Amino acid sequence: MALNLVVLAAWMWSRYWWLKQLDKFWSWWHALMEYSVYDAKLAWFEKVVFVIRKSFEEEFKEKIGNKIAWFIPVSYAFQDMKDLPEWFVCPETREKPWGTWHAVLSAKGVIDWPFAVINADDFYGRESYEVIANFLKNNDQNAIVWYTISEVLSEFWTVSRGMCELDNDGNLVAIHETKKIYKKDGKILADRDDWTSFEINFNELCSMNMMWFRKSSLDFYERYFKEFLEKNINEPKVEFYMPEVVTRLINEEGEHVPVLPTKAQWFGVTYQEDKEATNRSIDALIESWKYPKNLWE
Repeated sequence: MALNLVVLAAWMWSRYWWLKQLDKFWSWWHALMEYSVYDAKLAWFEKVVFVIRKSFEEEFKEKIGNKIAWFIPVSYAFQDMKDLPEWFVCPETREKPWGTWHAVLSAKGVIDWPFAVINADDFYGRESYEVIANFLKNNDQNAIVWYTISEVLSEFWTVSRGMCELDNDGNLVAIHETKKIYKKDGKILADRDDWTSFEINFNELCSMNMMWFRKSSLDFYERYFKEFLEKNINEPKVEFYMPEVVTRLINEEGEHVPVLPTKAQWFGVTYQEDKEATNRSIDALIESWKYPKNLWE
């Protein structure tokens, strides 16, 4: 089965201060997403789709896309706040992009086959791509790859994570977008909007937006996005996240969404301060011969 990798690389978060999608890391100064594409290619993915902004298309191609295109077919899609389904008009008061699922829908025209979605600023580990590829040998279902919450936090400030709710049989019931998660006094806590906090177990499962979807799902999810816009078109900050889509799929359509375990090491760069640890992690992987210094020689 031919597989697409969709890389969400359109937006810079203000807490990083510049385009971290294009920021370079250790060795031959590869962007973090280059390691993801390299791993996906080894796991038999056959095409990568970069979702970017039109405003940095040429810079992105020069620094990343053109060299990768020598090794795996590359397509581009452009996320634009004003690019909405027919009859919807983006309000002038809109302050943020419409969220991760709008980014995926932006790529609808260039997604050819079943596809995995990842964030550009996360390192998921080669085993995670292998888990997806092996799963698809015998299954035709949407699925997610999970990590334990204790392994995917920043050492510096708060993060947002999609916390997985499971039933007694270990089946996924919902993914809850949970913000302001952090470590303090040997605990993992999350702040509520009313300034109170609650504790999260170290072994609870979460999604890092590494999800697998059938291509046929795109039409179905586009309807969800239109329903979201009908309710929230005038809300300047509300976003349409992939976890919400998966939760609706389970609870409204009765679909079973497997939760795939991985032994891969995750790391990422939510903040500038995370970069040093990420450099060390990549350096260790190169020294252990998991990656060449130059990925695209």
